[in-house]
Amino acid sequence: MRGPSGDGRVLGYLNERLSHGPIHLTLIDPDKSPGSRAASIAEGAVGLGSDAILLGGSTGISPAVMGEAAQAIRRVVAVPTIIFPEGPSSLTPEAEAVLFMSLLNSRNLDLVIRAHARAAPIVRKMGLEPIPLGYLVIAPGMRVGEVGEVDVVPRDDLALAQGYALAAEFLGMRLVYLEAGSGAPAPVPAEMVRAVRSVLKIPLIVGGGIRSGAEARVLLDAGAQVLVTGTVTEEEGLGEAFRGILREVRASRGG
Repeated sequence: MRGPSGDGRVLGYLNERLSHGPIHLTLIDPDKSPGSRAASIAEGAVGLGSDAILLGGSTGISPAVMGEAAQAIRRVVAVPTIIFPEGPSSLTPEAEAVLFMSLLNSRNLDLVIRAHARAAPIVRKMGLEPIPLGYLVIAPGMRVGEVGEVDVVPRDDLALAQGYALAAEFLGMRLVYLEAGSGAPAPVPAEMVRAVRSVLKIPLIVGGGIRSGAEARVLLDAGAQVLVTGTVTEEEGLGEAFRGILREVRASRGG
């Protein structure tokens, strides 16, 4: 199904939400929060104002585990459920869309394009909406940097980050994601967010290490348009830290 702008339905929804200001995505790891627990987190997060649910995070998530979580979540929330994939094995038709993302600074061509060639027919067969995305890992990178065989972008190399992000846009990707890594001790530096946002005409996502409203505010002020949080809900649930992040996102769009 196509939205009014010609985008797929899910990307069209995200862009419509972005037209009103920054948005928030809740990342849930189905291995750590399977089935009904994933649904409970999603329902609470959406109730607090999160705009969509991402499913992913661990290595080796099976289609069965991913499918059970996606099905449970879609029963309780109306916002999109989007796969944050680790590869073709984590796909399920129970979700609505998949971040069809190239790990831009990986040394492993499988993660840049080869896995995508294997996954594309599966995505089409499952009826998932692919959302083209350039995924850029910033130091320290954490587990994704190790598993992804990444040459991390140094936190002070603004020009390198700008170059990767602009190349993703020129290649036709619809979103750019700056990732510090799940559980990172600090988010992507505000200076880097500001520098990358200054050259892009497509939306900028920032994730990794965001644990408080204060950190969210710094990133939003620097130009982040989409914030992704996952570790904070795994460690603290939908408590004050998560609520503080959502308050800052709502404040940025006047809500």
